[in-house]
Amino acid sequence: MIKRNLPPVHPGEILKEEYILERGLTITEVAVGLGISRSTLSAVVNEQARITPELAVKLSEAFGNTSQFWINLQRNYELWHAEKNVDRSRIRHFNKGRNLQSA
Repeated sequence: MIKRNLPPVHPGEILKEEYILERGLTITEVAVGLGISRSTLSAVVNEQARITPELAVKLSEAFGNTSQFWINLQRNYELWHAEKNVDRSRIRHFNKGRNLQSA
């Protein structure tokens, strides 16, 4: 993984800035078009909720990109934060100095 000091942008911010606002859409209009509640979409664009696989499929259909695009944005965001938050000093290493053989 590439080590970066700056966190990746939350996928909700990308959705809001590059897909909703740039097209002159409203949260309500997009939520109705996706078949989800306004509060669900609002939580995503306000960075309070994640893009689920189901939402990724809906977004890809609505905006003409792939569901993998949305999943990758979410995964990269979450993985960056996990890399920063996990205390690696307390993890036991099982692969150093051993010759692992199948039984």
